[in-house]
Amino acid sequence: MSVLVVVSATAAVGCVGVAGAQEAARLNVLLIVCDDLNDWVGPLGGHRQAQTPAIDAFAESAVVFENASCSTPVCAPSRASFLTGIEPYTSGNLFWSPWFENEVLANSKTMMRHFRDNGYIAVGAGKLMHHEKPDEWDERPHRADYGPLVIEDGETAAHPGVPEPFASIGAIDGSFGPIDDRCEWVLGRQRWVGGVGSRVPYRVGQPTPDERVAAWAAGRIERFAADDDDRPFFMGVGFIRPHTPMHAPPEFFDPFPIGTVELPAALLPDDEADTHYATHFGPEVKGLRYYRQIAESYESAAAGLREFARAYLASVAFVDAQIGTVLDALDRTGLAENTIVILTSDHGFQMGEKGFLFKNSLWEESNRVPLMIRAPGVGVGVGVGAGRCGAPVSLIDLYPTLVDLCGLNGDTRITALGRSLDGSTLRPLLADPDAGEWHGPDASLTMVHAEEEGIRPLTAAQYDDPRHQHWSLRTERFRYIRYNTGLEELYDHAADPHEWWNIAGEPSSRSQIDRFRAMLSDRIGLDLP
Repeated sequence: MSVLVVVSATAAVGCVGVAGAQEAARLNVLLIVCDDLNDWVGPLGGHRQAQTPAIDAFAESAVVFENASCSTPVCAPSRASFLTGIEPYTSGNLFWSPWFENEVLANSKTMMRHFRDNGYIAVGAGKLMHHEKPDEWDERPHRADYGPLVIEDGETAAHPGVPEPFASIGAIDGSFGPIDDRCEWVLGRQRWVGGVGSRVPYRVGQPTPDERVAAWAAGRIERFAADDDDRPFFMGVGFIRPHTPMHAPPEFFDPFPIGTVELPAALLPDDEADTHYATHFGPEVKGLRYYRQIAESYESAAAGLREFARAYLASVAFVDAQIGTVLDALDRTGLAENTIVILTSDHGFQMGEKGFLFKNSLWEESNRVPLMIRAPGVGVGVGVGAGRCGAPVSLIDLYPTLVDLCGLNGDTRITALGRSLDGSTLRPLLADPDAGEWHGPDASLTMVHAEEEGIRPLTAAQYDDPRHQHWSLRTERFRYIRYNTGLEELYDHAADPHEWWNIAGEPSSRSQIDRFRAMLSDRIGLDLP
């Protein structure tokens, strides 16, 4: 059985000829999505100590998109967006509501459903949608599981190696450290459990949820290779790490002794001074609060960030090993030669830059995602040289790209209440990463929801209104940010790749600011206040 693999983020979708569509129809799809994975991977060079041998090897035969963004840098709406192919501002699914309760998305086909309607068998495991709807799949084992977690006195808690006050954040966002015997019934009170809502003891050395998902995916690929079913398949594989809690086996922490861990390259003291984010949110917004608490938990902010960075590096190395398990199965079965592979994450993560330790910001580290695609027969493939592309693409482009590459037929809307796909096919950039004609927009678009706890809290009428959210546009050279008060930031990546200097107020930036204001209003179809 031949395979199309996608490892994971309204435009004309390029057409394929009849013969090409028939050839593409024999391909299958595997979708692998990491969670909270920023540019700390070898091909993007976000941290020079990152150890990602499986991703590095894959990138050697893939197109690496160096300027790929998510539609919104938080789990639920990002995943709902790229798996339905519809931007949040188009659907109105702007934040944390279940996607299947949104009228537009409920009447539009998910990626997996559209593949099923085209004769594919759809199987998936792990974290794919944040709000799951199992009947989208033919087979759906191993739901999203953030474990193993620490339990103390009957309640989940942070790893005992995490000091207060950071540990008070809780068992998910406030926990990081190796999965070792420090939590095995310490004084009879503390232990590991299998995951969220679980009271089943977890013993050190047992497979973790991500390891179970990787083993399932490898085994399922082997079964597909061995069976006589001629139907193509769409396989989704979702890994939790490096999402918090950043728990991984000790062997993934060992290569990063704390005294050798380097701080993120983009850290700059008082870098937030010329930004406007803090003026729009109270001090308890997660990214600002988490940064403050990590600094208070150690002798300095730098010491706390170094501990956090070590756990993140370990978690990245751990998820890289799981990706390797899946890709090794493709090679071992001989299916890699007929496999399109896309590697990505739902969004990035801010590692203390601008005094912010979380996702859900409008800056580069939170918005940028790894995106690497290997598409045999389209310029770059197995055994063919890799390429790098700097075009501003988005996760919203994945669905139309697969429709194009796989020759899928039929409307992606279920009823007239649904919407056609946003995004553009990446086929031209896969065919020629350096000079391919990009038919998408000049900038990728990201939205951060203003939520209720801001300095200017949203009314019920404003909550789902795009005019009252925060926006970012990223071209090849610039990042433009507009907050819902009208305050702006502008960064020139040609001179300032770390976004240290906000030049929005400089007279020389006026023409760029005017251009971005018009571009944003045009993109979201609204006159902004």
